[in-house]
Amino acid sequence: MLPTLEAAELPADAIEVARIADAWGIKGWFKVLPHSARPEALFSSKRWFLQAPGAKAAGAFRLAIREAKEHSDCVVASSEDVPDRSAAEALRGARVFVPRSSFPTAGADEYYWVDLIGLAVVNREGVALGTVRELLASGPQTTLVLDAQEGGKPVERMVPFVSAFVDKVDLPARLITVDWQPDY
Repeated sequence: MLPTLEAAELPADAIEVARIADAWGIKGWFKVLPHSARPEALFSSKRWFLQAPGAKAAGAFRLAIREAKEHSDCVVASSEDVPDRSAAEALRGARVFVPRSSFPTAGADEYYWVDLIGLAVVNREGVALGTVRELLASGPQTTLVLDAQEGGKPVERMVPFVSAFVDKVDLPARLITVDWQPDY
């Protein structure tokens, strides 16, 4: 990392949203590969937190973002803390985190995937189907991947995350209610 960057602790609500791929141009801009097809969190936050690749500790560096914009298949960004190409090259491979609190507000019936992970899923009859482990983008729809226990054995379930099957998402209660049966 750059010695001129300010050391900082990751915020408690920090979410990894991208990785710095390389320098871009000669004036200190850098190329960022977002983990999402819609990288609004990168654009809405004017402070990013960087961690070296593979770092497990909470320590990070704070980077004040001057500008971030879409360019081709990635995002390019600049910071006053990164004055030239050499400084931008030193960022290569850094993991980019932003505070969850700086994400744009989701619209009605829209959810950030990160908010769904860990939620319990029950059907209309109140039968527990599992806990959301991850989400998969599978063509025209997103699928919830659930971890569950059945007869003392781990079971994986998949439920399409579409209005035909999802009755309610209650983020404060950390619960998703679906029209789905355990044997589907």
